[in-house]
Amino acid sequence: MEHFNPILGSEPNGQKFITCGEIMLRLTPPNYEKIRMASAFEASYGGSEANIALALANLGVDSTFFSVVPNNSLGKSAVRWLRSNDVHCTPMILTEPDETPSNRLGTYYLETGYGIRASKVIYDRKHSAITEYDFSQVDLDALLDGYDWLHLSGITPALAPNCRSLILDMLKVAKKKSLTVSFDGNFRSTLWTWEEARDFCTECLPYVDVLMGIEPYHLWKDENDHSKGDWKDGVPLQPSYEQQDEIFQRFIERYPNLKCIARHVRYAHSGSENSLKAFMWYEGHTFESKLYTFNILDRVGGGDAFASGLIYAMLHNYKAMDMINFAVASSAIKHTIHGDANITDDVSTIRNLMNMNYDIKR
Repeated sequence: MEHFNPILGSEPNGQKFITCGEIMLRLTPPNYEKIRMASAFEASYGGSEANIALALANLGVDSTFFSVVPNNSLGKSAVRWLRSNDVHCTPMILTEPDETPSNRLGTYYLETGYGIRASKVIYDRKHSAITEYDFSQVDLDALLDGYDWLHLSGITPALAPNCRSLILDMLKVAKKKSLTVSFDGNFRSTLWTWEEARDFCTECLPYVDVLMGIEPYHLWKDENDHSKGDWKDGVPLQPSYEQQDEIFQRFIERYPNLKCIARHVRYAHSGSENSLKAFMWYEGHTFESKLYTFNILDRVGGGDAFASGLIYAMLHNYKAMDMINFAVASSAIKHTIHGDANITDDVSTIRNLMNMNYDIKR
């Protein structure tokens, strides 16, 4: 499956990115229909980590995705979709029923919201191939050899105990090999409880360099007396600059290994119109982005587009304000694209939006 990425000829820094997670079949009723009314579904593929690999590959970053899929037409089609977007899939594992008994590709159904009606997701991913594979067979040292950046999320460990062990082991190996590690907690209430997510994701924090989001993590005011609460208790979903700055400072005090913390803030005016901005702690300062307001074609993957935008900007040594504005602009533009991933292969498109320049480019 090794292939040449024609975009990489323009990539100046040559840094190599890898991520690991589940890729799923996505089925969506067309024209904003409800699932119970649908007589047809549009098929595509997605998953948080895959979305980030794909977005970065489209922007010219040498990007690799590691996962397990069944060795059948669905699994091969998912790999083909990744490869068609210039994502390297050499380490992908295609399994037979003797390795993963259920041997299935996870699926999710998306009912796209419109106006006052919110979107809805139904998962059908239990016993997918990645949750049944024995990862003790994988040489993680060899898998991560030669890469510069590893991205992981809190979705994969929520899938099954084997995935939980895999993520922790990858974090430890990556730290030993001096990779830059980014992590997005990405809580999914249908996969595990809030406390389970906080317990596990907090265990990951000592290995992380770039943290996306401030939940789900424990940030106790007193490690010996949890009754005193968490520093994040009572902080609103749309915090002020001062509130967000204090939370960032508490994270850095507890985890000085963190080099950057970023989180986007959403203002949902309706199911069809949102606004986004973001906060970022970097090199001792907290930065606040511009506010972007836009109409929504497809909201799924907006957080992944934010993460990929930030990673791209950091890989290319953007100035701090440009980093956070590029990340938010990446997320905003994703909301105008059908499918899970930000398929934008022209950096200038995002930079124009970052600068709020909407003129047609001729």
